[in-house]
Amino acid sequence: MQENQLYEYAVIRVVPKVEREEFLNVGIILYCKKQGFLQAKYMLDKQRLSIFGTELDFEELEKYLQTWEKICVGGKDGGPIGTLPIASRFRWLTATRSTIVQTSKTHPGYCKNAQETLNCLFEALVL
Repeated sequence: MQENQLYEYAVIRVVPKVEREEFLNVGIILYCKKQGFLQAKYMLDKQRLSIFGTELDFEELEKYLQTWEKICVGGKDGGPIGTLPIASRFRWLTATRSTIVQTSKTHPGYCKNAQETLNCLFEALVL
């Protein structure tokens, strides 16, 4: 029987007006060292984001989050950060920022299957 393994996750947030500190959860990034797992899952809901009354560039946001996915996968497509070890990529993605896309603080947990846990967190915290 597979034992529970430590994972860490953060919620990906869009912060349309950084100075107001209002945000909408749009995704999850999850890292599990033992499973060699690092993945981001997101969904940009234009209708929900439009309630902030600001002109967001959804195409730019989409590209930004696609870059996060590439960094998670690793390799040259993820740029210089994508070539770092998996733990370093997670730490870089979850570092404190004051930009329109930010993450929550990281939270730990235990799981048997990191992909299933990512999907559950996404459903509970984003959808």
